[in-house]
Formats: sequence, structure tokens, C-alpha cells
Amino acid sequence: MTLFILLVGSLLAWLTLVVVGFLTIVGLQDGIFWLLTAIAIAAAVGVLVLQDIFRAALSLVVSFLAIAGIFVMLSSDFLAVVQVLIYAGAISVLIIFAVLLTRDVGQGNLSNRRFQFPSAVASVLLFSAICFVVLKTDWILLEDVVPSGTMTRVEEVLTSTPQWVAGLLLREWVLPFEVASVLLLAAVLGALALVRER
Repeated sequence: MTLFILLVGSLLAWLTLVVVGFLTIVGLQDGIFWLLTAIAIAAAVGVLVLQDIFRAALSLVVSFLAIAGIFVMLSSDFLAVVQVLIYAGAISVLIIFAVLLTRDVGQGNLSNRRFQFPSAVASVLLFSAICFVVLKTDWILLEDVVPSGTMTRVEEVLTSTPQWVAGLLLREWVLPFEVASVLLLAAVLGALALVRER
């Protein structure tokens, strides 16, 4: 037990030195951004690789939270809050409840082994196509599109996004907003009725 604690402590110390060295090389903000990106990608790979459905769902929650951290790093606080409330909160809890209501959570689905190779080939081809499009597209930068005098107006719009969205939802789109809430209430009541019948 003492040897295990010593090994874990030395591993954490080494990892801390590596992270601190990385942050001093690339800068604090860039380092945190890349660290959150690596966490999000690793958690997304965990969702695909893990056989246990519950652990895969928890890995999905970690990926959602890392993406919310990336939104914070990009100064988009509204999107970060929406990401935490809707994805990491509501949708993840819904997925975890669905996982817990299924039988044989720990076994995973072993019936689709014959589709693994074609799925891997299709994934590699799709990833290659996306990389080709991203690298070959001539992207237009924001500084070239927006004249220099109007950049302050763009910054005002970006900083007042929550007030702007709230104004739209509660003034101009009140009926669709309320209909969506009634639809969600009906979905929750239907799910409860289905569970009660079992």
C-alpha cells in the first residue's frame, strides 16, 4: 500500500511538472485551452471505447464540461452556462437515467462486433474528408470582413448576448418559448407514465 501511494505521488508530481512546463512554454491561457481540448477529446474517445455504458455516459459528462470550459476561455460565458445547464446537466442526467434503467449495464453490447471494421473504415474516410475540407478552404477572417470602426459595435453585441437572447425569448418569441416548455412537460409526463406502467 505504501509503495502504491509512493508511485501515485511520484506520478502526480511528474505530471504536475510536465503541465507547468507546458504552460510556461505556450502561455497560461493557451495552455489551459489546449489542456481542456485534450480532456474533451480524451473523454470523447472514452465514450467510444468504454464497454461499460455507465462509465461511457460519465465520460460524456466530462467531455461536455471540458467544452464548457473552452467556451469560458473564448469569453462566451452565455454558451458556457447553456452548455453546463443543458448538456452537462439535463441531457447527461437523462442519458444516465436511461442507462440505469437498462438491463446488464456492465456487459456492454457485444452483438455488433461484425460492424466494427466497416465503421472504423467509414470513420477514417469521413475524418479524412473533413480534414481535406478544413485545410483546402480559404477561410475569411473577421478583421477582413468587419471595418475597423465597427469592431466596438461587434464587441458590444458579443458582451451583451444574454440580455439580447432574453429579450428575444420574452418579447418576440414568447409563444414558441412557452410551447417548447409545454412540449418538454408532456415528454416528462409521458416518460413517467411509461415507467409507472412497468
